[in-house]
Amino acid sequence: MITRKRLAAGVCGLLAAMAVALLPTPATAGEPDAKPSPKVELTLDVSGSMRARDIDGQSRMAAAKQAFNEVLDAVPQDVQLGIRTLGANYRGEDRKVGCKDTRQLYPVGPLDRTEAKTAVATLTPTGWTPIGPALLGAAQDLKGGDGTRRIVLITDGEDTCAPLDPCQVARDIAAQGIHLTVDTLGLLPDAKTRKQLSCIAEATGGTYTSVQHTKQLRDRVHQLVERAADPVVTPVPAEGGRQCADAPRLKPGLYTDREKFAEHRWYRVDVRPGQELRAAVSIGADRAVNNDYGVLLRASTVHGREIVRGAEAGDGRTDVISSGLRYPKAPMDAPDGATEAPAETVCLQVSNSFSAPASVRTDPGMPVELSIDLVDGPSDASDAASFGLGHGWWLLGALTLAGLVAGLLWGWISRWRVTVWRTN
Repeated sequence: MITRKRLAAGVCGLLAAMAVALLPTPATAGEPDAKPSPKVELTLDVSGSMRARDIDGQSRMAAAKQAFNEVLDAVPQDVQLGIRTLGANYRGEDRKVGCKDTRQLYPVGPLDRTEAKTAVATLTPTGWTPIGPALLGAAQDLKGGDGTRRIVLITDGEDTCAPLDPCQVARDIAAQGIHLTVDTLGLLPDAKTRKQLSCIAEATGGTYTSVQHTKQLRDRVHQLVERAADPVVTPVPAEGGRQCADAPRLKPGLYTDREKFAEHRWYRVDVRPGQELRAAVSIGADRAVNNDYGVLLRASTVHGREIVRGAEAGDGRTDVISSGLRYPKAPMDAPDGATEAPAETVCLQVSNSFSAPASVRTDPGMPVELSIDLVDGPSDASDAASFGLGHGWWLLGALTLAGLVAGLLWGWISRWRVTVWRTN
């Protein structure tokens, strides 16, 4: 006789088997990595000045912790990430001791998000700002391996441990030829801090960004970590057109241009069916600009119909503002007599809403960096990894299917039990 327990066990076993069947097949064990793992060390200022409550109504330290937690959730799997602090431990007034206060909070390696977040949660603003020693320590932490190496330095003030000049330290690191880049982010920086952090970044081929808000900090750190995972190539000059019809036709790659205040520039990209266009643009404010600004990246057809857009706006002092978009073109069959379906010409419009006082020169325009990538999509619309089902959405579909089948089975079993009960 079939009991209720046996029925439940049977249904559970069936669902378990379905779940295993729906899981993706793991990669063969022992297969070599396609490329060396990139290494990134986030180097955070935890000096006493980080107590100031002037970023979105919270302290600078709280803003940094929030940004770190969100960035840690999104770190690519192939990135080896570590965290180093400066000014986090020594509370005294002995300058010699305070200028040695830098340590590795989390070792560079495969990321355990829970452990890294727990380590960040323990931080309390404490002491000095030994930027130079922290850079030297971070360079040691990143030694070894053939992958890209990047230090992301976040601080709210200039170094307090001269005569060890952090800018000279950065030059010495660059002179070693170890291909290590230092990117710097200044939290509400003053002029001296901006100058010092810009010098550090320029010495190693990195970037400097001024940060006013938590979202800006999170987005920029995330962008830099992703850049380490997918390092950029040398940009190619490209002059955008005044309209799509006379715009340059771009292939996947990195391009540079210049754009004046409130100008529109156009570029063209050919996207084949089954491909996804990924585009991103950054505009650098390399001169004094007014506090309200924005950037627009817009994709449209050659007839002017908008497909998708990405936009970002801000206020206050900034050095760079970025936006991006993604456009997946659905697969389609080739027409009669053709070997493949024709590509679609997508028009990319880059616009900005920067403005400046009358005394500021508008020529040459501000530097523009445009990244174009075309990713091959599935050839079959029934493929489970098709557009819209990647990055975890397949699991939702699998669970929905499993729930539907389980419901049908349970309904059939319930009706069968009622029939057996009436017969007896």
